[in-house]
Amino acid sequence: MSAPKKVVLAYSGGLDTSIILKWLQVQYQCEVVTFTADLGQGEELEPARQKAELLGINPANIYIEDVREEFVRDFVFPMFRANATYEGLYLLGTSIARPLISKRLVEIAAETGADAVAHGATGKGNDQVRFELSAYALNPDIKVIAPWRLWDLTSRTKLIEFAEKNQIPIAKDKRGEAPFSVDANLLHTSSEGKVLEDPAEMAPDYVYQRTDDPVGAPDQPEYIEITFEKGDAVAINGEAMSPATILTKLNAYGKTHGIGRLDFVENRFVGMKSRGIYETPGGTILLEAHRGIEQITLDPGAGHLKDSIMPRYAELIYNGFWFSPEREMLQALIDKSQEYVSGTVRLMLYKGAARTVARWSDASLYSEAHVTFEEDAGAYDQKDAQGFIQLNALRLKLLASRKRRLG
Repeated sequence: MSAPKKVVLAYSGGLDTSIILKWLQVQYQCEVVTFTADLGQGEELEPARQKAELLGINPANIYIEDVREEFVRDFVFPMFRANATYEGLYLLGTSIARPLISKRLVEIAAETGADAVAHGATGKGNDQVRFELSAYALNPDIKVIAPWRLWDLTSRTKLIEFAEKNQIPIAKDKRGEAPFSVDANLLHTSSEGKVLEDPAEMAPDYVYQRTDDPVGAPDQPEYIEITFEKGDAVAINGEAMSPATILTKLNAYGKTHGIGRLDFVENRFVGMKSRGIYETPGGTILLEAHRGIEQITLDPGAGHLKDSIMPRYAELIYNGFWFSPEREMLQALIDKSQEYVSGTVRLMLYKGAARTVARWSDASLYSEAHVTFEEDAGAYDQKDAQGFIQLNALRLKLLASRKRRLG
């Protein structure tokens, strides 16, 4: 790959991406554009601008954008229509943020005439795959630079030495090894590495940052109502809100009641197992509520088909194929299933759990006339069940007869 002339860097303003910024300038003598996304990670982003300027970046080449609404509306909500969980548990909080970041990197590259993009993901993880597959899907000619796979700064000591040599400010707490690494956005926090690497050891209490300890959560349950339209949450307790505002509000409820903690050993796409501590308070509540409204509005055939494709859909997102045709095909099927998934769900939040306790909808398929134990006024003829059972038992009878005959 020829040396890039201008690079758009996914820039957090932290030590590692600041080192990457300077390394790109030194290594390639190229112009660098920085992109910092406000995904709801809960950090002040203005210092990233100041840091970039300090490192010699032209203010016109510093992009800091609030993409929280786009993140929830166009990425999180479509994923939640599918009830997507990776390996049955993980709500894909890191995975779903990467395609949005890559999308903006590629768009900014086009706007600024850059011929390359760069990211700070390591060569051991999934994020490098997600960033790069997304970038290539959107611009097959873009160059992607992954410094962690290229440079010789292979230890924390070498990184600090490089920073000192190039006058990169180093916070006091960055001179030693961090006890674990954190990725955060409006949907979740992810903590990995160091003190968490041994799955036989319980995670220390200080790892949890977004949820209160469920043991110390309020002793009285709290009840909330979430209203859906076509599979997306649109209101809490009757108050209409934007997508990002809804998730922010649900995060606050989840924090108070210790909801959404997950200690998980997952199978990374690159082949290794990894232990992570995830906190997805609002997402956990939202998933329960969405399941609750689907229970009364989704036809069983459609619902069972949707559930059967969900693991494949979740795996595509986890592995970085958000912009693939197969994910888009599955999304079209999922979105079709949500045409009548509208109504309201009441949930009980209590000591680490969110439970559906009531649900109602003008589009409900639930019929009390058919399920009642009381007189049903002819809505259901129980004699019909005999023929239904006999037809379904036919092949089982034939199999049993053969087994008895032949042994």
